[in-house]
Amino acid sequence: MSDVAKVAGVSHQTVSRVVNGHPNVREETVARVRHAISELGYHPNSTARALVTRRTNVLGALAVDTTLFGPSQTLAGIEQAAREAGYFLSIVSADDPSPDGVAEAMDHLVQQSVEGCVAIAPQRELVHALAALPGPRPLVAVEGGEGAGFPVAGVDQEQGARDAVRHLLDLGHRTVHHISGRSDWLEAEARVHGWREELRAAGRTVTEPLPGDWSPRSGYELGRRLAELRAEGEEVTAVFVANDQMAVGVLKALHEAGLGVPGDVSVVGFDDIPEAAYLTPALTTVAQDFTRVGTAALELLLGALDAPSADAPADRTVPAVLRVRDSSAPPPA
Repeated sequence: MSDVAKVAGVSHQTVSRVVNGHPNVREETVARVRHAISELGYHPNSTARALVTRRTNVLGALAVDTTLFGPSQTLAGIEQAAREAGYFLSIVSADDPSPDGVAEAMDHLVQQSVEGCVAIAPQRELVHALAALPGPRPLVAVEGGEGAGFPVAGVDQEQGARDAVRHLLDLGHRTVHHISGRSDWLEAEARVHGWREELRAAGRTVTEPLPGDWSPRSGYELGRRLAELRAEGEEVTAVFVANDQMAVGVLKALHEAGLGVPGDVSVVGFDDIPEAAYLTPALTTVAQDFTRVGTAALELLLGALDAPSADAPADRTVPAVLRVRDSSAPPPA
């Protein structure tokens, strides 16, 4: 910073004011300082700044199983929002959602002096483990469900499921089968609830959901089961699948069984993965805006950092959006 001051012909304090965005600096002075910063390749020393301000400008992010589309995209949204807000993000992945696994991962973040943490917490066990931890605080959970004990940001999973089912009923299907996600995931639970409640509200038959595990393989196996049920005489004309990756497996299974989509069976997924629009047929699905979720989570966390003694900020819910494509149509006559 002293070198920048010499090149710009200003005081060390003026450089500090420019770097920290102080408003009471003349525009020509700001321009000289910024030119010197660029010429010298100066970057503020975050460690030195932390000693003075007692702020590290580092936030933590904790996740489990980031290989899945939803958690990975949520993490990307959080990272982007943190960067735009001027914070560094330290990411740690817990080996499992158990109390020991979560405590070990969180301890790793505490050692890096994070000011607060966002946890991608779609599993009930992970939410319980987070609630039992003494720190760090503040803490915000993404998809943490209701009554988590800390602020939560997430997509309205139930509304998205209801929209998917309503779309299929409006097309003329008498009922909608469901392939669910993993039972220990709050998102899967909310989607099952939304599917069931929309059918009940319409006075339609509610079948037992077929439990999947989010993978294309499980979707394929359960798609074969749906084809068998149809061959046995059960009315199977529409299926709502809890994520797009399983829906990919369902499409393959139905094709192998000689069933057309959507001619014989309509298929609706959830997530709107990038490939969804390019499948054959293009997949009708429910989109989640992971960037908005990440931004909402960061806003909750930064609000808690700025006013630590205030009441916990209200949860943030991002609406899901139905994307109608070619895989859904009226049932066969």
